[in-house]
Amino acid sequence: MTGLVSADGNLSQSVAGKFEEKRAIAWKRHRNLFRVFDGPLTEEERFAMMFLYAYMPLNDLADYDGELFLKHVRDTLRIRRTVPWGSKIPDEHFLYFVLPYRVNNENVEDHRDWFFKEIYERVRSLSMEETVLEVNHWCHEKATYTGNDLRTVSPRTLIRTALGRCGEQSTLAVAALRSLCIPARQVYTPRWAHCDSNHAWVEAWVDGEWGFFGACEPEPRMNQGWFVDPARRGMLMNTRIPANYSGPEEITFADTWHTEINLLANYAPTRSVSVRVEDAEGRPVAGAGVHLQVYNYAELSPLAKLRTGEDGIAMLTTGFGDLFVEAARDGRWAFGFIQASDAAAVILKLGDGPTAGTADFDFHPPAAALGEDVETTPAEREQNNRRLKEEDQLRAAYEATFVQEPEASQLAEELGLPGDRVWNVLRKARGNSKEIAAFLREETPAFGGWALRLLEVLNEKDLTDTFRPTLNEHLHGAMEVKGDTEDSIFASYVLNPRVLFEMLRPYRTFFRNAFYDVTSPYELADRIRNDIKIMQGYTYYQGSATPRGSLELGAADRVSRDILFVAAARSLGMPSRLEPGDRRPQYREDGRWQDAFPEMKSDDCGAKPPYGRITLTGPVPEGEKAEYFLHYTLARHEEGMFRTLHYRSGNDGLIGEPLDILPGTYRLTTGRRLTDGSVLIWLHTFKVGPGESVNVEVVLRKEMQQPDTAYGDLGNEATRWLAGNETLKEWLNGKGAVLAWIEPDREPSKHLIRELRERKNDFDGWGGRIALFAGDDKVNVPLGEHPWPDMPELAVFSSDAVYEGWNAVSAGLKDQLPMQFPLVLLVDPSGTVRYASAGYKLGRGEDLLRVISQF
Repeated sequence: MTGLVSADGNLSQSVAGKFEEKRAIAWKRHRNLFRVFDGPLTEEERFAMMFLYAYMPLNDLADYDGELFLKHVRDTLRIRRTVPWGSKIPDEHFLYFVLPYRVNNENVEDHRDWFFKEIYERVRSLSMEETVLEVNHWCHEKATYTGNDLRTVSPRTLIRTALGRCGEQSTLAVAALRSLCIPARQVYTPRWAHCDSNHAWVEAWVDGEWGFFGACEPEPRMNQGWFVDPARRGMLMNTRIPANYSGPEEITFADTWHTEINLLANYAPTRSVSVRVEDAEGRPVAGAGVHLQVYNYAELSPLAKLRTGEDGIAMLTTGFGDLFVEAARDGRWAFGFIQASDAAAVILKLGDGPTAGTADFDFHPPAAALGEDVETTPAEREQNNRRLKEEDQLRAAYEATFVQEPEASQLAEELGLPGDRVWNVLRKARGNSKEIAAFLREETPAFGGWALRLLEVLNEKDLTDTFRPTLNEHLHGAMEVKGDTEDSIFASYVLNPRVLFEMLRPYRTFFRNAFYDVTSPYELADRIRNDIKIMQGYTYYQGSATPRGSLELGAADRVSRDILFVAAARSLGMPSRLEPGDRRPQYREDGRWQDAFPEMKSDDCGAKPPYGRITLTGPVPEGEKAEYFLHYTLARHEEGMFRTLHYRSGNDGLIGEPLDILPGTYRLTTGRRLTDGSVLIWLHTFKVGPGESVNVEVVLRKEMQQPDTAYGDLGNEATRWLAGNETLKEWLNGKGAVLAWIEPDREPSKHLIRELRERKNDFDGWGGRIALFAGDDKVNVPLGEHPWPDMPELAVFSSDAVYEGWNAVSAGLKDQLPMQFPLVLLVDPSGTVRYASAGYKLGRGEDLLRVISQF
């Protein structure tokens, strides 16, 4: 197969040049990375390796060795020769959508041959399309959906854990398909416009065409999934390719090292929007950065980051919703708004920068629209449902092998540790629970409760993919430098090996040896500043190198450099952290946090502190909450754009708490999302000088008073089905009720359950019933009356075998809802339906509480 090498001479020349550039960057790790090129390589192996290295992110140059990539290449080439469709795969599809060793920001592991051996025997006689569908069934056996943090676990960790978010499920499915030499790519909507959050799924190339499916959510055929209707409201769908790709799709972003392509037209109605950036005299500005943004999680979140051409214009194919636009060049800035109802073009004139003041906007997402679904026969649907049940049962049998609560209690008693705390960490560790239990059993006799405390300060995901050698090294290394540091500071800022979202590996002994002569945080910061070359733009995914990898490479992006400082300082016993808002590295001295790499310094007399201070105040309407990343966010203007501060999501304690911040220009964004997905937005831009304290009101705009909405009334049949021998008034108990028909194993229903759990106290304060139902065809493993912990007190689950209940309740609705789960109704104390919703929607918990407050 010489086509890989000879098909495109320009590609070979470009790869060779980029390969040599990476070799120069990684000269400190030359032996680890490049010695594999000194051994025997075939022509195609050498080219494939050079291709991977040419576009390799800086973080991977820091963290992995050449033998891993060579085995990956050899396994992939062998698999291509083995599978019957291998010769059908065009070389360009092989390079861009089969050969890459990573999908997202997951930890890279040697998994290609492992996946092949696990799956190939069950698909070797199938067509490509049948293989794609079968692989998704295999993925569903291994994992199902749960929400969690931004770090993407590796595919094999997801299998060990059996739970993951959509980005991890799609990473697993893409990795599995590529391990069978089927071109596959992860598709993301970076942010929804009609609700908070985002989603990811998979496209696979089958016999010359790309088709899609929901990862770990098997359907009878390709191009089906619960997300099809939400996707019709999308504003962008994209995929990232670690190369200079020039396929038929629209390119939304391209630099030296990667390409992002726009796939929206495969899913939603589209239009082209145009942004022209001009200087004060009306001349076009080339090379200006343009951020097209939607409202999501209380921030103006970048949907696409573009550059203007020589004509000063940047264009994007997007959906029929509103967009915010920021543009910047050489310290000049402009801001604008493109409405779906207006002409899809805007002219921005660059000025000195944001000015203080307030503004409000009504943000409108694309309208809801139903489209044609791929038809399936009843027999296909029945067979698929049968398989889903079998796969859920297989996964449940595997989950039963995890450490269970009685075993955790026994271990806690044996070690003299609190049983609830031990069970909490073992429960979260899931498939890694036996490893975590063994760590506690080995280390508690010597270190007492500190072994458990180490596990408790980790992120939940760390418990699933961190093993004893790493845990042991961090525990031992931290305890050696504990000194007289107070326990709470020591636990969070010395003992804790987790800094941001980097992969956890041993590093304390390495850093103590590397910085053996460092005696203060200032010295450490100077050493790192001198030893690490900052190189931005070499990593295309949202991730960071390990601290040790950054020091060994001698180069890092700014985030990885900052993580390195914190990890090294903790290794030396110096409490340190990334500041919660803007994530600048800090160390603790004299009871205060100090910047490791300060942007501003005090004068010699120390009379003027470098920080400013913001105190957020009301007025928040009575009875409402204002939570960070749900109702409001703060952003700082830096490098020409507003960048959101990363305070903890849901933290409603920020209001009234003084925040020490860097001087500069800030923007407070608040939003009230309405039931139809539109948002009432309020922006407040203000400046904070050195030593200045500013009070800023968090204003949530009020929804215009709407007339009472009645979707219908519960009739006699609904009353009989719900209340039995009680009257409806007795059953509703003067409070009303939430009624929901769910698919317990599907992501949209899991979002509803999560939101009910998160707002437990608010629903308990209301005191109404919450009744969840599922048909027998939707329940794949046995569920009791209370299958989810921490639900509202009056929430119960039961079956609706033939949807008798739904048919009875929905008969009284004025307009029938589409049969898309979850189906959610809110009934007031009189039996009138005041809220009705079907299908995927985030924010239902808040919607329900808002309507409840009206009656």
